[in-house]
Amino acid sequence: PAEQTPLIAAHAVALLHEAGVPVAALQLLPGDGPTVGGRLSADPRIAGVCFTGSTDTAKRIDRAMAEHLAPGAPLIAETGGLNAMIVDSTALPEQAVQAIMESAFQSAGQRCSALRCLYVQEDIAESFTEMLTGAMDELRLGDPWELATDVGPVIDAEAQAGIDAHVAAARAGGRVLKALGVPRAGTFVAPTVIRVKGIGDLTREIFGPVLHVATFRADRIDRVIDDINATGYGLTFGLHTRIDDRVQHIVDRIRAGNMYVNRNQIGAIVGSQPFGGEGLSGTGPKAGGPHYVARFMRAAVAGASSPGHGAGGAAAGGARIEPRAVAAALGRLKVPGGVGEAVSLPGPTGESNRLSHHPRGRVLCLGPTPQAAQAQAAQAAAAGNAALIVCPGASAAAGPVAVLDGALDPAALAMLDGFDAVASDAEGADLAAIRRALAAREGAILPVLGAGDPLGRYMVERHVCVDTTAAGGNASLLAEAATA
Repeated sequence: PAEQTPLIAAHAVALLHEAGVPVAALQLLPGDGPTVGGRLSADPRIAGVCFTGSTDTAKRIDRAMAEHLAPGAPLIAETGGLNAMIVDSTALPEQAVQAIMESAFQSAGQRCSALRCLYVQEDIAESFTEMLTGAMDELRLGDPWELATDVGPVIDAEAQAGIDAHVAAARAGGRVLKALGVPRAGTFVAPTVIRVKGIGDLTREIFGPVLHVATFRADRIDRVIDDINATGYGLTFGLHTRIDDRVQHIVDRIRAGNMYVNRNQIGAIVGSQPFGGEGLSGTGPKAGGPHYVARFMRAAVAGASSPGHGAGGAAAGGARIEPRAVAAALGRLKVPGGVGEAVSLPGPTGESNRLSHHPRGRVLCLGPTPQAAQAQAAQAAAAGNAALIVCPGASAAAGPVAVLDGALDPAALAMLDGFDAVASDAEGADLAAIRRALAAREGAILPVLGAGDPLGRYMVERHVCVDTTAAGGNASLLAEAATA
């Protein structure tokens, strides 16, 4: 557990043991990250790691695993986000304000899914901001055990100081629109609204009750979407509108793991709203989703390559391919796109929950044999991706697949851009070299896939939750009532 919260973790583990989970299967090791977490994630006896926390810490774990663990050990990481919400001029303002208050200030903003940047359409910005800041006056700060409390303290004095420094810098720039008072005792941070030009002004996640607000023109909504995607984070996203076509347009373009329409964007429920992000916000698969448990399993792959036939091509021979040639080939690839089959998930009446799969983008297929590379490319293409085969002896392939006959030095993967996943059936030291190079990269944690991986591993999961009662009533229920 986080070093600040060992007692609640100990209580949870005790309850799980009491419920029948074997002690040998669930053990609690409290302590700080470098002492305990660092040692665990670098111990070769560990078969895999599941982590929830900051993006920076996940990257450190990934590098430790690549250096010390078996190269096939899975990392399942759910990390941070610069989560945005768009409110257009058709939204029901009272409902949107309520959702914003919950999303930004509940749990003192200490949720990875919490709202960080709000975009309000210019046409309603003045009246909407007045309503929002007025609603803030109703918030009550205090002891979280008290039912009347809306906002409790942040986790510790270090977190409090960091958030307060961010707010102080905004106040010095005249950008604080609203800030409440705080109790004298305790590590409280005042719920605060800060004016920004856009999400690009946020250089890091502020993990507390601080909401950044920007405005947009109706004809610039696609620019807003581009700016949100450009952050590289993709955890949660909120939208308030009563235009169905706009919902579809935005949902199709936003790259976020969980999208919420006409409701708040926190509090995902297992089985109804599988939770997890993409890009800088996590690796997938989604917690509480149909593919989560399988990620903890190791599948036997028929026809796997033998040791010594690695991505570097030392055993297979072949000319070395320069990284710039690979970069150029990747740049020419066009991702076909498309969406896999969407699945409706159970949920409360008046709410729609749908889970769908989307292509990762460009997959670099490294073989190490031509047959393995062809199988990887076929799997990637079947999932809607574009594929580039870089493998000695590779020949032309059909579909959205490009081919370079030769070997790529795995070390080049640390600096090469333009791809979203690597596929390789290499083993041993050859696979370890690929893992180390990918872990050394800046940005998102990229997976190593294989021809034997299920199709879903070549895709990312996204979930859309819609409050179907928000636009004036649940049409399905009204129709049923009319025919009853």
